Amino acid sequence: MHCHSRPAPPAAARCCARRPHLAIRAQQVAGQGKVYIDPTEKEVAAFAPATVANLGPGFDWMGCAVEGEGDVVTARVLPDRPGQVVIDSIQGDGGRLSLDAPKNCVGIAAIETLKLLGAAPSCGVALTLQKGLPLGSGLGSSAASAAAAAWAVNSLFGCPLPKEQLIYAGLASEAAVSGYHADNVAPALLGGFCLIRSCEPLDLQRLAFAGELWFVLVNPRFEAPTAEMRAVLPKEVPMKQVINNCAMGGSLVAGILLGDAALIGKALNSDAIVEPVRGPLIPGFGAVKEAALAAGAFGCTISGAGPTAVAIVSDPEVGQRVQAAMVAAFKAAGGLEVNSAKVVRLDNEGAKRV
Repeated sequence: MHCHSRPAPPAAARCCARRPHLAIRAQQVAGQGKVYIDPTEKEVAAFAPATVANLGPGFDWMGCAVEGEGDVVTARVLPDRPGQVVIDSIQGDGGRLSLDAPKNCVGIAAIETLKLLGAAPSCGVALTLQKGLPLGSGLGSSAASAAAAAWAVNSLFGCPLPKEQLIYAGLASEAAVSGYHADNVAPALLGGFCLIRSCEPLDLQRLAFAGELWFVLVNPRFEAPTAEMRAVLPKEVPMKQVINNCAMGGSLVAGILLGDAALIGKALNSDAIVEPVRGPLIPGFGAVKEAALAAGAFGCTISGAGPTAVAIVSDPEVGQRVQAAMVAAFKAAGGLEVNSAKVVRLDNEGAKRV
């Protein structure tokens, strides 16, 4: 990446490949003209994975990325439209998503990423979105779109921004569609587990898990909009339930740091605040949880706002048994067919070029 201004900027502004904020500072101090940043490529495609948020007691403060399906965003240079963002097309959404950039999570993430570059883009950006995740699934569908868009646009300009900074673009996007929380978009960008201490200001910790971790994800044909699932949350919580969730949240973090899948499973299985009010809204979920445990899962809960159910297992062989039991329970107890059922590993990479 290189920067240029009209007229030519001082040396400090030209050295903005890794620190684009220097270009703005040079403009202010030296009184130069507007500083621009050029793309380094004509087109970039980026992928961001599905995420599992909350993980039981980690409501709004814990999430992780999982391998398998995700969203792909392609960013293309628009030479004669500086700073503009347009959405050319969206596939895989059934025509439900808006092509108006300021009203779509990919458009919002792209717009915010351009703002973060630290200098005015000398071109516009056209986006295409390929949805690999179903809407309203509890698998971080909007976060995957936002993360892929942010990484694609950043890559178009030579990756001047670290992934951590792009979380701000994802937060702006999430705020428009599902709420101002980073437990999906942070792991979608960074991979692994992310503990969110605060969003204002953003304060998070990526947690490393030693070894492999296996998840069973079963997504039934039932939509659970985040807004509706948040509406049932209690306004006040008894002290006993708070103490339980604090202990289980601590156990969840301990399990991650110790590389203990069984402890993670036990912790996510023990939410006493959110799952008890959301679970009954997902037909058959109680039976699905019981079936998962009986088939050998360490624990089972709701992924994000649902309706996807997530279980932690020791290995893929146990995962296949648990998956079959969960699918059967959704059909028998909930009367629900299943969109997808899979056994996947923790994704430690997050957003990447494809």
